[in-house]
Amino acid sequence: MALPFIKLLPIILVFVLYFLGMPIVYALFGSTYFFFLFIDDGVQPWTILQKVMNSTQSFSMLAIPFFVMSGSVMNFGGIADKMMDFCECVTGHMKGGLAQVNVLLSMLMGGCSGSANADCAMQSKMLVPEMEKRGYSKAFSAAITAASSAATPVIPPGVNLIVYSLIAQASLGRIFAAGYVPGILMSISMMIAVAVIANKRNYPTTRDKFPPLKEVLKQAFISFWGLFFPFGIILGIRFGMFTPAEGGAVAVLYCFVIGKFVYKKLNLKKHFIPILLDTIAGTSSVVLIMVSANTFGYYMSYIGLPKIVASSITTLTSNKYIFLMLVNVVLLIMGMFLEGGAALMIATPLLLPVAQSLGVDVIHFGLVCIVNIMIGGITPPFGSMMFTTCGITRCRIGDFIKEVWPFILCLFLVLLLITFVPFLVTMVPDWIYGPINNSISM
Repeated sequence: MALPFIKLLPIILVFVLYFLGMPIVYALFGSTYFFFLFIDDGVQPWTILQKVMNSTQSFSMLAIPFFVMSGSVMNFGGIADKMMDFCECVTGHMKGGLAQVNVLLSMLMGGCSGSANADCAMQSKMLVPEMEKRGYSKAFSAAITAASSAATPVIPPGVNLIVYSLIAQASLGRIFAAGYVPGILMSISMMIAVAVIANKRNYPTTRDKFPPLKEVLKQAFISFWGLFFPFGIILGIRFGMFTPAEGGAVAVLYCFVIGKFVYKKLNLKKHFIPILLDTIAGTSSVVLIMVSANTFGYYMSYIGLPKIVASSITTLTSNKYIFLMLVNVVLLIMGMFLEGGAALMIATPLLLPVAQSLGVDVIHFGLVCIVNIMIGGITPPFGSMMFTTCGITRCRIGDFIKEVWPFILCLFLVLLLITFVPFLVTMVPDWIYGPINNSISM
């Protein structure tokens, strides 16, 4: 069954408005209201407003502002600095040591910022100037900063993991646990690429040799509170000590206590307002995109697009791996043009039912989607992390593109690996929670 062109007009309108410079939130809202006001009057506009309000009434959504706030508290409380010190301790002896620190810190920052754009913005200000001082080119410094930040939302408690859990109605604990192996593989692949490039260009080290074991253990002890953070959240959810939303509140309290009383860097009088502003800015952007994408998803369900897409794909192939490769192509393209959260929220309602009908695990499908969209975020022409990093570092887009392609290749190889070897995604959640066929409970 084919849909008439007029019913597909809002989809075209979304892209037209976005390319004209309208924020994706307003493009999605505007296209949906355009459809129900001027094309189809089967649903009253007040019903759409009700959908908007209902999409915010989720207890699990409380996890988003809490985890965003915990990341901000970590930055102001000195926890992120201690984690960077640990990264420098274990990778500083390598060629391109500061670039290796960049990658390792992004991996560990999955438990702090949870956001790729927040991570690359922080490291663009903190690490790129230092890398330039030590002889790295601006383009290479910007490229590795943007590329390494792609791993941040894949490692818990990344915001995109929470968003996918809400859309798919999947267990957040299992999705958190599933992010570890793909995120670590992404980081390792980029560290290998950095080593090859650094040796070829003779980039400097920050240490003469690997430090004594005593020094490593000492630094690990000092940085323990930051390193333990993501594992503590997983364990707390697993053993029923708190729900995902409550876990976010626990994370904020934990970060306040460590920042104030352990590292003694947090000054509530000085830092509380900036933390609050960071939290409001980070939360509002994510929640607005979620609400607008849910509203747009209602339009797609109303015209029956998910069923048509599902029947078309199942007619084309019944092989789940061919389907996943098609999904990879579609999402890579979407990720190049749309902000990661928006792409995830538009694609998941369309493609998840097909994936389930072909026997693809919900958790596996989610991680493939998230990794895929993160790669799109550093890819021209409109990768969001690319623009964030280039904007802060004032690096030319053309120079950035020349330096980033080896890292895109590495990440793409990891994407293929987790696509065709689901065990890499499901092994940790199955080990922690036990194997199940499908994860549908919160």
